[in-house]
Amino acid sequence: MTAEAPTEAGADAATTDAAIDAASAPREVLSWDGFGEASRDLATRVAESGYRPDLVIAIARGGLLLAGALAYALGTKSCGSLNVEFYTGVDERLPEPVLLPPMLDAPALAGRRVLLVDDVSDSGRTLAMVVELLAGMSAEVRSVTLYTKPRTILTPDFAWRETDRWIDFPWSSQPVVEAAGAAGPGDAAAAH
Repeated sequence: MTAEAPTEAGADAATTDAAIDAASAPREVLSWDGFGEASRDLATRVAESGYRPDLVIAIARGGLLLAGALAYALGTKSCGSLNVEFYTGVDERLPEPVLLPPMLDAPALAGRRVLLVDDVSDSGRTLAMVVELLAGMSAEVRSVTLYTKPRTILTPDFAWRETDRWIDFPWSSQPVVEAAGAAGPGDAAAAH
């Protein structure tokens, strides 16, 4: 017996129902103070492992703040970022992660120790794609995230916590700031 594919209206309703379920599901909430404690804890783990990164690269946007905190805590002055789009809303994503410009200077990464930073390894597909990209540039890569999810395909080298809940990060849980009366992009999509 084969299941019938849902009709377009049925698929839209299922997508809407899934978004409502995800929006009302129990959440992991990270405060600014909790972020400070987590970033220091992760920096300590990286330092105690003996890994000394030459540079810290954030997966933007979610990894930007953690990358900065880790770079300061580890005394690493060289930083960069890669823009990757995957999540488009609460539990909504593109079919595959997509790299967006500007790109990193590949020859400058050859032989360098890179600490790759993101906020969460949810599916792990973004992290896996960027680890493979950096390794292909002959960088020695270690990865770090605040959170991992049980279903991830790539467990980072360093992670602060594991959760199966949607995560509200302090930098992305508020609506987008707009000028009074201006039409804008609307509410920020929650992080993960």
